[in-house]
Amino acid sequence: MMLRLKRAIMESERLTASERRQLLNVLRQTHDLRQYRRALAVLESGCGKAAAEIAESLQVSRQSVYNWIEAFRQTRDVQALADAPRCGRPVSWSGQAQALLQTLLKGMPQDLGYFATQWTVPLLQEQLWHSLGCHYSARTVRRSLHRLGYLWKRARYVLAPDPEREKKTANLPRRAWLARAQRAAGRR
Repeated sequence: MMLRLKRAIMESERLTASERRQLLNVLRQTHDLRQYRRALAVLESGCGKAAAEIAESLQVSRQSVYNWIEAFRQTRDVQALADAPRCGRPVSWSGQAQALLQTLLKGMPQDLGYFATQWTVPLLQEQLWHSLGCHYSARTVRRSLHRLGYLWKRARYVLAPDPEREKKTANLPRRAWLARAQRAAGRR
């Protein structure tokens, strides 16, 4: 099987001028790395490079190079080198989850019985799970917060003003330079 494929590739190595132009146009215009590598492999094969050499330069297996050349050889169309459309995992984040997240962010976590004063991603995840019955990853919640224009900032603790401050600073000496010198001498 492999020998027949190699022979077929060797026999059809010659590319016509229009096929070369099409492959070069793909190299110039595509933004898809996979299609670029495939077109480059077919073009280099047409120039007489060995499949092993092409595979090494593109860091793919020889079998991949043979498959790409064979796909092009059968159709003689550069579109055969493009990826087929793929479907991914369906999106679980719904408009209902988005609306609930916006509603949650308008209120405080204390309103729902949490002991926190600010919403955190884990708290939002938990509340979304209790309300909708769906578990959303932290990354999904963060992406949605980003789309809504929210930024995460670390909370800062602010100390209450010292009520004794006036008593501590009331009797300052009139000469500030003397007070500084006394403080410096006391530290030694």
